[in-house]
Amino acid sequence: MAVNLKALATHLNLSQTTVSRALNGYPEVSERTRAIVSEAANRLGYSPNQAARRLATGKAGAIGYVMTTGPDVQSDPHFMEFLSGVGEFAITHNFDIHIAPSLPTREEATYRRLAATRQVDAVFVSAPVRRDRRIEILGELDLPFIVHGRSEDADDTYAFIDIDNEGGFRDATRLLIKLGHRRIAIVNGEERMTFADHRERGAVSAHAEAGIAFEPRLKRRGAMTEAYGYRSAIDLLDGSEPPTAFLCSSMIVALGVIRALTDRRLEAGRDISVIAHDDVFPYLKPENFRTPLTCVRSPIRKAGFRVAERLAAMLSGAEAEPVGEIWPVELVVRDSIGPAPR
Repeated sequence: MAVNLKALATHLNLSQTTVSRALNGYPEVSERTRAIVSEAANRLGYSPNQAARRLATGKAGAIGYVMTTGPDVQSDPHFMEFLSGVGEFAITHNFDIHIAPSLPTREEATYRRLAATRQVDAVFVSAPVRRDRRIEILGELDLPFIVHGRSEDADDTYAFIDIDNEGGFRDATRLLIKLGHRRIAIVNGEERMTFADHRERGAVSAHAEAGIAFEPRLKRRGAMTEAYGYRSAIDLLDGSEPPTAFLCSSMIVALGVIRALTDRRLEAGRDISVIAHDDVFPYLKPENFRTPLTCVRSPIRKAGFRVAERLAAMLSGAEAEPVGEIWPVELVVRDSIGPAPR
């Protein structure tokens, strides 16, 4: 049988106030005490009374995410890995994740409702676009937030966690150029997505520093599905002067590119080189591809954990000013790349 706050406090020989503050992230409680209380709460099955906690602390004990849905909205497997990281932090710090579904046309109203009803204490935003209206709205509301990624228009005015997309694709392109490749295709994300802009910028800058013209005809932008990767690769391979290498903005896209190579009786690493972004999916491991795939590695689950950790810091007062974090990425070389064919 689950224990209540009084029983948990008695078991730990602490006051109910100290236990409550430890569970709710107050900064005056030491990390050691917070860890002891959290471990005991999980072990004994403590389940807080949400209504009582809201009355006592003024907090809902939950962070929120507005998930757009509808017949024209593509599901994103990257997000589920990210959400697992958020969940790992939530479990150990005794708060909930509130998913608020919304039609794309109702997204602004959904954020305003969450702020007005105090169903959540903070929210996180994912997949930002160039000029992201969500960031503008949240800046107006009394609701702490953090962005996973960046928008182009206001980097210094909101909290975010991002990876060095530009640097990752610059390094990948540099490696291909060193291997003699001059016709490098980039099968990228949607036109409006900031991360895709940064990755393209990295590829273009690597061409420029090598004194090689980047060929726009070898660029594709679209929703990152396997079918999109396949169609893009077939179109490029069947054109005049086809690419000798592919840069793919996700492992899912790379699946389609590899399928296209197989249809054209080409082998990755021997006939044509392939590099993909993402190296951390437990259900899609690059080393298990027929030809192990060279990847730009970024820790998606770790980013989810860090987003939740920073929201908790905002709510406790430990993080007062909006800070941007840009994480480095790692290029993991496997067998899917080789010298350009002569």
